[in-house]
Amino acid sequence: MKAPLFAVYGANGFGREVMPLAKGQLQRQGIGADRLVFVDDNPPAEVVNGQQVLSYGAFLDIAADERHAVLAIANSTVRERIAARCQADGVRPWTVRAANTVVLDGVALGEGAILCPFVTLTANIRIGRQFHANLYSYVAHDCHIGDFVTFAPRVCCNGNVTIEDHVYIGTGAVIKQGQPGRPLVIGRGAVVGMGAVVTRDVPPCVTVVGNPARPLVKSKQC
Repeated sequence: MKAPLFAVYGANGFGREVMPLAKGQLQRQGIGADRLVFVDDNPPAEVVNGQQVLSYGAFLDIAADERHAVLAIANSTVRERIAARCQADGVRPWTVRAANTVVLDGVALGEGAILCPFVTLTANIRIGRQFHANLYSYVAHDCHIGDFVTFAPRVCCNGNVTIEDHVYIGTGAVIKQGQPGRPLVIGRGAVVGMGAVVTRDVPPCVTVVGNPARPLVKSKQC
C-alpha cells in the first residue's frame, strides 16, 4: 500500500498562496510534505517554492492508494471542468482551510473549498462545491452560496444572501443584508466588481460596479 498523495492544482499565483496552507494542514495531520505536489497542465518549472510540479498525467502515474486535489483555479468554468476530470479519474476533492479560519455553528461546506487566512463563516450557512474564499472574506448568517463561487479578498457578505453558481465577487465588495424569507439574490454567473456595494438583487450573467452597484455589462459567457 502506498500513502495518499495530495496536490494543489495550479502552480501560478493563487496556487502558490494555497500551497503553504495545504502543507500546514497536512503537517497538523502528521503527513509529510513529500506527499504533496503542485499539478499544472503547463508546468512553469520542475520545482516552485520548494514543491515539485507535475503534469496531470504524471500525478496520476505516481503510486498511491488515494489521490486528493484542491483546485486553485480562479476561473470557475475551468475549475468545474477540472473537477469533472478529477472525479472521472478517481481524484478526490480536497478542502484546504487556513489554521486561523473561523467556522461557527450550522455551516454546511461543500467539497473542495479553499478558505484562506482570516476567513470567517458565521452561522447557518450552506455553501456548495469548490468555493474559494480569499483573505479576510466573511459570510454571515443564513446565506446560501452555490457551486464554483469565488470571493476575492475582503468580500463582506452579510446575512440572508443567496449567491448562485459561478458568481465572482471582487476585492472589497460589500453585499447588503437581505431579509428572512426574502434574501438578496446574486444570479448565476454574475460578477460583482471591486469595491462595489450591492444593495439590490443582481440578475444572472450581469456585471455590476460602483456604490451603489449598477449594471455595467452582460457576460457573453451566459
